Amino acid sequence: MSSTINNMSNILYKKRIAGGKMNNRVRELRARYGYSQEALAKAVGVTRQTVAAIEKGNYIPSLLLALKICGEFRLKMEEVFWLEGGEK
Repeated sequence: MSSTINNMSNILYKKRIAGGKMNNRVRELRARYGYSQEALAKAVGVTRQTVAAIEKGNYIPSLLLALKICGEFRLKMEEVFWLEGGEK
């Protein structure tokens, strides 16, 4: 139970420090490139739940994780992630 609370507070903290909402195309790109959540998670070294949370906008990935995700799709960071109100 305490790990669940820790995870939730970590997610909320990460959303606050970003100064806004980060949007992404992970779900769209994952489908286009034929990855399951599990396969993408394994490729970038996280859990399936982390990929699901990123897709829903409930978790802002670290720079390293975002770069790994972009590397799997062979796309630039700004083609996958952007801040709300900014250009895509």
